[in-house]
Amino acid sequence: MRHEKAAIIDMGTNTFHLLLVDLNEEGFEILYKEKIPVKIGQKGISKNEIHPDAQKRAMHTLGHFRNLINGEKIENIYAFATSAVRNAHNGMELVQEIKNEFNIEVNVIDGEQEAQLIYEGIRFSGSLVEQNSLMMDIGGGSVEFIIGSNHEAIWKQSFEIGGQRMLDLFHYHDPILPDEIDKLKAYLSDRLEPLIKALEQYRPKRLVGASGTFDTLTDMYYATAQLTKTKSQTVFHLPRKEFAQLAQKIVTLNKEQRLNLPGMIPMRVDMIVVASCLIEFILQYVDADELICSNYALKEGVISKILKKESIIPCMGIEKP
Repeated sequence: MRHEKAAIIDMGTNTFHLLLVDLNEEGFEILYKEKIPVKIGQKGISKNEIHPDAQKRAMHTLGHFRNLINGEKIENIYAFATSAVRNAHNGMELVQEIKNEFNIEVNVIDGEQEAQLIYEGIRFSGSLVEQNSLMMDIGGGSVEFIIGSNHEAIWKQSFEIGGQRMLDLFHYHDPILPDEIDKLKAYLSDRLEPLIKALEQYRPKRLVGASGTFDTLTDMYYATAQLTKTKSQTVFHLPRKEFAQLAQKIVTLNKEQRLNLPGMIPMRVDMIVVASCLIEFILQYVDADELICSNYALKEGVISKILKKESIIPCMGIEKP
C-alpha cells in the first residue's frame, strides 16, 4: 500500500468523532483527530427522533469536519451513524441532508455491524489475549458487548440501553438517588438477560472497555495515582478496587463536584454516572481483577479493515454489484 489518506467519521449518539489518517505499509499515522459532544440524542432519543436542535448541531459539526477533510485534500471518507440515527424516524432525512450539503455518504449501521467494528478496533489495539474477554463499548444510544479472544469474536450483541437512554429513564436527581440506581439495575437485569446467559456460558475472566467512559475513568485513575498516559499507548489498566472507589465518588457527588474530580471532562460528567452503574452491574458477572481500556474502538476497526485490504462493504451488510 502506498501512502493513502482517509477520513473516518463516527456519528455517535453523544459524540461525533473525526479521524484523519495517513495509511501506509507499516500501519497508520494520525494527521488530526477531534471529538465534539453533538449530543444528537438529546431531547429526542426516548421518542425515536432527532430533535431539530440536535439536527442543527449535527449539520454544523459535519460542515466543520468537511472543511478539515478538504484542507487535507482527502477523498476517501468513511462515515458511520449508529444508534440515535438508526432508530430515529427522521434519521434518513438527516443522512440525505448530509449527502446533499457536504457530499458525504453516511453508512447507517445496525447493532451487529457496530459490535463487529468495535471488536476489530479493540483487537487492533493489542488489548486481547488467547483467553476470552468480555468487551464493552458504552455509547449514548446503545451498548455493544462482545465475547472473544484475539482470534475471533464468539458472541456479540448490541443493546439499546446507552448512556443518554439511561439518563432519560433513571437519572432525575443530582446526585442520583439510591432508589434510582436500584431501578436502573433492575432494568439492566431484565434488558441484559441474553448477555448474562452468554457470560454464564463462556465465563470470561477479563473485562475490556472501549474508549469513551473507559478513557475518562482511566484518566481519573491516572490523575489520582500521578501516572502519565503516553501518546503511543493504546491499552490502559484500571485496578478493580480503584474503579470501585471512583464509582462510589461519582454516584455520590453532584455535577459541580464531579467536574472538580481530577481527570473528569465536561463532555462525560453527566453520562459517567449511569455508565459507572452499568460497569458495576457487569462486574457482578465477570470475575476480573482490573478494567482494561482500549483506546481504539469503531474508527480504528475501520482502519484495521482498510489496512488488511478487507472490504468494509460486506461488513455494512451491502452486497457488492
